[in-house]
Amino acid sequence: MNNMPTVTKNLLIINVLVFVASYVLRGYGVDLNNMFGLHFFMASDFKIYQFFTYLFLHGGFEHLFFNMFAVWMFGRILENVWGPRRYLFYYIVCGVGAGLCQELIQFLDYVIELAPYSRVDMGGGFIISMEEYLNYMNTVGASGAVYGILLAFGMLFPNEQMFIFPLPMPIKAKYFVIGYAAIELVLGISGRGDNIAHFAHLGGMLFGFLLIMYWKKKRNHGQYYY
Repeated sequence: MNNMPTVTKNLLIINVLVFVASYVLRGYGVDLNNMFGLHFFMASDFKIYQFFTYLFLHGGFEHLFFNMFAVWMFGRILENVWGPRRYLFYYIVCGVGAGLCQELIQFLDYVIELAPYSRVDMGGGFIISMEEYLNYMNTVGASGAVYGILLAFGMLFPNEQMFIFPLPMPIKAKYFVIGYAAIELVLGISGRGDNIAHFAHLGGMLFGFLLIMYWKKKRNHGQYYY
């Protein structure tokens, strides 16, 4: 832990502490995920700061573990290459960008499917008002930033060989990233009700790609940045 880059280490610590705090406070009637998760921008519970705070909240241990494992595995490499300031800036941009994409997808869903109705059937005869449903739309997790990290690793080390379970042979990082993006796109379009923000993941990759290309353009023009 002492040899881990500063930003990566602090991201791991903060996410774990917030996760523990969310479980402890829930026993006292305080729901951090509801307070600081990213609500739909048309909902009464939406606050602008949620674009940042939702990145440090998770829906369960498995969600937290796999996100933080990716931060540890790939994020520390990016931080060693870029330095702490640029890496942290990249992480936040990807996370906020993912949130913006999630808001856009939710808005499209609302306009196309929900706008004509005043109530929503949640199944099992449980019907809630549209206002309640809009507040129910809540996103948590660092996955958007994590997918941005995966994208960056694939762009910086495209030919790095990776062993991915259950594949029987190593795969190059660029193909790993392309494959992940393709899976997220298919799952997002298929509209599976798995409560996973697939387009937010793609949004993190998109904003990461745009930022890396912007930095590359500045470097090619002899301008220095972060």
